[in-house]
Amino acid sequence: MKGQELAGGTLAAEAMDRFSRPTRDWFLGAFSAPTPAQNGAWNAISSGAHALVVAPTGSGKTLAAFLWALDRLLVAVPAEPEELPGLDTAKGARRKAPKRKTKVLYISPLKALGVDVERNLRAPLIGITQTAKRLNLPAPLITVGVRSGDTPASDRRSLLSNPPDILITTPESLFLMLTSKARETLSEVDTIIVDEVHAVAGTKRGAHLAVSLERLDALLPKPAQRIGLSATVEPKELVAQFLAGSAPVEIVAPPSKKTWDLTVSVPVEDMSDLQGAAGAFDSGPSSGLQPQASIWPHVEEKIVDLVLANQSTIVFANSRRLAERLTARLNEIYAERQLMAEGGGWGEPGAGAPDLEPVTAGAPGGAPALPASTAVPASTATPAHMMAQAGSTAGAEPVLARAHHGSVSKDQRALIEDDLKSGRLRCVVATSSLELGIDMGAVDLVVQVESPPSVASGLQRVGRAGHQVGEVSQGVLFPKHRADLVHTTITVERMLAGKIERLFVPANPLDILAQQTVAATALGSIDVEDWFATVRRSAPFSSLPRSAFEATLDLLAGRYPSDEFAELRPRIIWDRNAGTIEGRPGAQRLAVTSGGTIPDRGLFGVYIIGTETEGTGSSGSAGFASGDGRAASPAAAAAKGGRRVGELDEEMVYESRVGDVFALGATSWKIEDITHDRVLVSPAFGQPGKLPFWKGDSLGRPVDLGRALGAFVRELSASDVGPATERCKASGLDDFAANNLIQYLADQKLATEVVPSDTTLVVERFHDELGDWRVVLHSPFGMPVHAPWALAVGQRLHQRYGMDGSAMAADDGIVLRVPMMEDEPPGAELFLFDPEELEQIVTAEVGGSALFASRFRECAARALLLPRQNPGKRQPLWQQRQRSAQLLDVARKYPTFPIVLETVRECLQDVYDLPALKDIAASIERRELRILQTTTQQPSPFAKSLLFGYVAQFLYEGDSPLAERRAAALALDSTLLNELLGRVELRELLDATVIDATERELQRLAPDRKVRGLEGVADLLRLLGPLTPEDVAARLEPVAGPAPEARPDEAAGSAEAAAPGPETGLDEAPETPPLVESAAPVADATAHLVALQRANRAIKVNIGGAERYAAVEDAARLRDALGVPLPMGVPLAFIEPVADPLGDLVSRYARTHGPFTSAEAAARLGLGVAVVGTALKRLAADGRVVEGEFRPHAAPPPAKDPVTEADADGGTQAPAAPTAPSLAGVSEWCDAEVLRKLRRRSLAALRAEVEPVDAAAYGRFLPAWQNVRVPGKRGQSALRGLDGIITAVDQLSGVPIPASAWEPLVLASRVSDYQPAMLDELMAAGEVLWSGAGALPGNDGWVSLHLADSAELTLNPALDFEPGDAQQRLLDHLSNNGGGYFFRQLTDVAGGMDSVLSDQDVVSALWDLAWAGRITGDTFAPVRAMIAGGHTAHRQVARAPRARAPRLSRLGRAHGTGLLGSPGLTGGRYGSASGAAATPPLAAGRWSALPAPELDATIHARATAELLLDRYGVVTRGSVMAENILGGFGLMYKVLARLEEAGRCRRGYFIEHLGAAQFAVPATVDRLRSYAEDTQLHKPEPVALALAATDPANPYGAALPWPALNVEAGTGHRPGRKAGALVVLVDGALALYVERGGKTLLAFSDDAEVLAAAGSALVSVVTRGAVDKLIMEKVNGHGILDTPIAAALAHAGAYSTPKGLRIRA
Repeated sequence: MKGQELAGGTLAAEAMDRFSRPTRDWFLGAFSAPTPAQNGAWNAISSGAHALVVAPTGSGKTLAAFLWALDRLLVAVPAEPEELPGLDTAKGARRKAPKRKTKVLYISPLKALGVDVERNLRAPLIGITQTAKRLNLPAPLITVGVRSGDTPASDRRSLLSNPPDILITTPESLFLMLTSKARETLSEVDTIIVDEVHAVAGTKRGAHLAVSLERLDALLPKPAQRIGLSATVEPKELVAQFLAGSAPVEIVAPPSKKTWDLTVSVPVEDMSDLQGAAGAFDSGPSSGLQPQASIWPHVEEKIVDLVLANQSTIVFANSRRLAERLTARLNEIYAERQLMAEGGGWGEPGAGAPDLEPVTAGAPGGAPALPASTAVPASTATPAHMMAQAGSTAGAEPVLARAHHGSVSKDQRALIEDDLKSGRLRCVVATSSLELGIDMGAVDLVVQVESPPSVASGLQRVGRAGHQVGEVSQGVLFPKHRADLVHTTITVERMLAGKIERLFVPANPLDILAQQTVAATALGSIDVEDWFATVRRSAPFSSLPRSAFEATLDLLAGRYPSDEFAELRPRIIWDRNAGTIEGRPGAQRLAVTSGGTIPDRGLFGVYIIGTETEGTGSSGSAGFASGDGRAASPAAAAAKGGRRVGELDEEMVYESRVGDVFALGATSWKIEDITHDRVLVSPAFGQPGKLPFWKGDSLGRPVDLGRALGAFVRELSASDVGPATERCKASGLDDFAANNLIQYLADQKLATEVVPSDTTLVVERFHDELGDWRVVLHSPFGMPVHAPWALAVGQRLHQRYGMDGSAMAADDGIVLRVPMMEDEPPGAELFLFDPEELEQIVTAEVGGSALFASRFRECAARALLLPRQNPGKRQPLWQQRQRSAQLLDVARKYPTFPIVLETVRECLQDVYDLPALKDIAASIERRELRILQTTTQQPSPFAKSLLFGYVAQFLYEGDSPLAERRAAALALDSTLLNELLGRVELRELLDATVIDATERELQRLAPDRKVRGLEGVADLLRLLGPLTPEDVAARLEPVAGPAPEARPDEAAGSAEAAAPGPETGLDEAPETPPLVESAAPVADATAHLVALQRANRAIKVNIGGAERYAAVEDAARLRDALGVPLPMGVPLAFIEPVADPLGDLVSRYARTHGPFTSAEAAARLGLGVAVVGTALKRLAADGRVVEGEFRPHAAPPPAKDPVTEADADGGTQAPAAPTAPSLAGVSEWCDAEVLRKLRRRSLAALRAEVEPVDAAAYGRFLPAWQNVRVPGKRGQSALRGLDGIITAVDQLSGVPIPASAWEPLVLASRVSDYQPAMLDELMAAGEVLWSGAGALPGNDGWVSLHLADSAELTLNPALDFEPGDAQQRLLDHLSNNGGGYFFRQLTDVAGGMDSVLSDQDVVSALWDLAWAGRITGDTFAPVRAMIAGGHTAHRQVARAPRARAPRLSRLGRAHGTGLLGSPGLTGGRYGSASGAAATPPLAAGRWSALPAPELDATIHARATAELLLDRYGVVTRGSVMAENILGGFGLMYKVLARLEEAGRCRRGYFIEHLGAAQFAVPATVDRLRSYAEDTQLHKPEPVALALAATDPANPYGAALPWPALNVEAGTGHRPGRKAGALVVLVDGALALYVERGGKTLLAFSDDAEVLAAAGSALVSVVTRGAVDKLIMEKVNGHGILDTPIAAALAHAGAYSTPKGLRIRA
């Protein structure tokens, strides 16, 4: 029983005599004597008093509490002895006969601990029963049950029908039982045992439990006896008060005789010289790894030595990631040693390898004993300590250790625990999951890596070893760096002295009060005064003010308007006259499904794919359980995955992909699928896996420990080396640890002259690597003090210097970054505050901190304001944050909003230690604590440790990669973008049907939005405002039959069912005819309204001459805004003035209607149009409503029937309908959120009209869209003449295409009568420009064409081009003087004043500038001359005469091929100056500079988006990425989305398999659909088209992926958009891909007809002169001869050669 194995001793008769004979005899037979803790506990418990038993781990305190309860059960149960003997043979009947209820309630903070206790209870139960039988005494059956979040629904039902005598449960399960009919089974509880009470007392979970215990006491005839158990409690009096509230408690805390053997071990001689230590750790000659400057290899080797030297070891780590990494690394080292022991060593031992004692490995494989001197063997796997730096690890086969933490499934954890207890496993690497009370059997040693989080945690962890009474608990602690060594040393000193941290019980947590209030009222009405007294009996609420109590009831009763945030709707009904509160329908389901206190982290469950299901619980809801215990259907669960193996952090999953391998629990898992709420995996044994990460937060070092640490450092640094070393060794430090610690303090003293301590703080200033100042406050007082201090310092820095100091707080101080300044940087004065001023600053600043936002989310969830929409599914964390932010926006308007106040209280009291900070500030003021200032050349040793944490905190915020920074620089100017797009006429966008349907939903007139019953009518008044009985009747669902069952109240947006449980269902009301306009009788509506009026929940008012009923919460608004007189009896809470009554009423009207005019709103509210118009303009200024013309038709609407009329204005305004004025030119208004919904739904309706086409249809569409002609096909709309060229260039502006492809393959295929002279004519006229975009191998390069009018938007000069002297002179001359210059005019400029360059040098300089996109010519002749001069991407047909061109210097491969821009230049005629030497053909014409491109990112992005739409018809991610646009698809998506909102394009799923992020103009969509319809028709023969692979008309490799090959191609041959390559499309599908030169082909079809068409198209490319000869040798990596494609090509005109096929013109 948690280590109850007693040593010898004498029996204390006075204690044992209190027990019955079977119990006493069993105990005497099992143990020698009770421990002092047991004696004291039995003395206290037997008196009936509440007791707190504080004793070390293994002192038998759990058995002491249980044994008395067991004995009382034995005495009490045999009250009916005559029935029992005859039932001995029928155990089932025996259990049913005495219908008993639970007597003993055991509450454990951990589910695993409860299971462990249940297992350990079997021994005394069986032993006492057998002893009673041996003594011929009655032996009643005492039953034990376990109920926790993991208990299946069937077991819960069994516990309900047959309650056990002893129930083991958790705080959350107790809460669920008290909030359901299961509470009846607890009505006879007389003993409550709270184990590990310290684990909950100081948290909100404890406050929640305290109220649950008071609720339980309220059910009992008399309060139950409470027994608290703990090994580490301080102060005991406070925890005793927490345990029993206002009742007296007897504290049993006998003197502890626990013996600790603690060692602080450092495995290297000098922790500051890890590079030298790394040389001693060599991974072996075959590893290829350099020695790493890290302490981890040495620590891991030492841990393996310790594990192998003991039979059973637990290694504790402070994070789950470290636990996984250590597990993998320990297994690797163990495998390496086994390998070496079998003869796989290196031959010579590694230097500095630790000496090992011969030990026998206890692994399952039974490894032989290791020699005394062993070296680390070679390993083929990369070591974990290396891979961890890249976030991955490689697991080894032999398992020495397994990981045990909260993200490993409960089944896996149970197996690991059992393996360790049984000796099958030598070591478990755990986090705090094994810290509390779980009996792990005979553990020999505990290893702690890093300093324990606290002294209490250290005692609990090391206490796992030597768990039996009288045994020594042995622990070894490994600090990870020198600062951690200091923390570890003081923690060990205080562990040995038993000085644990003080607990603080949260005071009056209002979120807990709100949750418990909803739960307490869910099953019936309760008296407000009784509830107030019940709550105040619990210790956390003993000082609860009445005002805070009533403010919380106000929140739950709906005092705050909920139409802005639906979850603020009333949860309880507070009858102020009767003084009672009662839960509204759905309150029970809400409390049961969203109750508890453990924050939901949105973790993903990890399940093995294809195995049998375990359940449907959300992975992020530890401690929560479904209300009715129902699970999803097995089929549904099986589809989502099977057996659970653990859980992963949301961010980890978002950064993972299907196919990734990760490590979890010493096993590698491969991700098979990622769904919205779970990760499906399969085992991946032996595969390297990356280490998962989980986000966690800790509260930091308590101030008590901080003061002790400061005093320790002060005393040690003031001592001589000898006494200091002795003190260190007395605290358990080994030689290396002691020397490192003393040297660390000496180094710090040398750097800053004074070592920071509890009496002296040091402010250190130094320059960082960028020249900025770092200001560091060295202080030992811990994070709870430093975090609020850093907030105040940041505020002061901003106030005085106007800068953000990026203040980062840590346990050891505060770090600030101050930009370089001319004056002296700030120093110690930054940290000096008046104590009272400090509290004000922190209180003001905390509201804007990230801490506040995260705590508010958790508080709101605990207060049931963020309920789970679907309890069986995971709630993403980002979604929780989004909902929390929306709630906070609403709550900020109300200074007294209880959850905002609770969040501030939690931050200032529970997270921050403001009293300690004020005390420190006062000590500084009194000069008891001094602050010294020093400036150092480089960070001191203390500062280096702090800076590491500082860098880690800001790494992802401030050090984004270059590409991300460039994209950020392209941030769009939304105002400018709106101006560019022009004013949006929403009339053209909004769908009339959508507006009508949305308004009916908002007005609750849609059939699925109507309300039911009294509570539904109450919600209507609250959401829609004052209504007449006729209005209510139109929105009330007709009732069939008497008293229908409650159902989910959708009309109020309710997600909770009125009566949770298996019997709850949805009433479909079959008698109701399926008519849209069916309405309930007005009499029913009137009856409900009168009932609400009687209950003071509604009032009758007169508005605009009509009597209406309004919710009582609206009383003050109606009075102050409309002047409505209020009836008598309105509660005071609802007549207090509100800030903006008219704004509230008009805003609500807007939220519950579609587009409306101010006249319509004024008529509804009974006010003047001008008054309402002023209010609307004020709301528009706040962004809450939008003005414009929204309804598609400006004509007045047709006459409406009564219900539809009610839809328009919330009531019956029949007289207004016939005289409705025309809406033409009338300004309309619409709520911003409603308008967003209307736009979204209208766009969705448009998208739904489009059926996606297949990829081949887009392959047919795109060439036709770009006017590409199919040779030989008639009836095509081809471009002609100069206008045709301009049209083609306009569509292809800025696209880089090889120069050799432009005329023969691109322009000639689009313009039917194309001649080179036509392009020259346009260039000479200044209408078209060409620019270079980088050279290609040989005499070719990337060239873009542009229209001069818009060239500034499409040019893309090389950003990294650095011109030489000649190029710079030419560029300066052309840029500064303007105009165009002939070659001979530029030769003098290129040489400068000192030299004359040759023609070839000048030509080279010109072409270098041309390829860099800096200059252009007024003719395409130089480009033609270049590609005619040698090897090009697309082989040119020989033309005579041909001048040999000189080989040019070039810039290299294409740089960026994105779109940027600059305006065009006017060119002149080309030629040479008369009388001068002949101009080289490569420099023909006049040359001019290309102006700078458009630099405004917004203008450029908008133009690029429209150009892409024009070029591709449908813009997809692939087409954007293929053009390498700066900013990528992310930037384009923003612009395209805005274009969609403006009605310029449409987003949808147009092409299959390309995702939903596709954009097109409506006309394009219609034309694209026509190509899909063509596939349904019978085509006589396939149509083939040959294109350059780089032609934008080729969709493959851009919008469409390259198709897979039928036959595996040879190595290195994969399709790509490469210069010189050709593609052949047949009916839009890719049939052939021809590599540059034609030597290699890739065929994507085996169809003979397709190949024949493709072959003809390919041959025609050569025969028409677009490409010179092609010589083809291979297809799909094999010889081309004797293949179907060879036959097709031969038939088309190719002829055979010994090597392959040849095609010639």
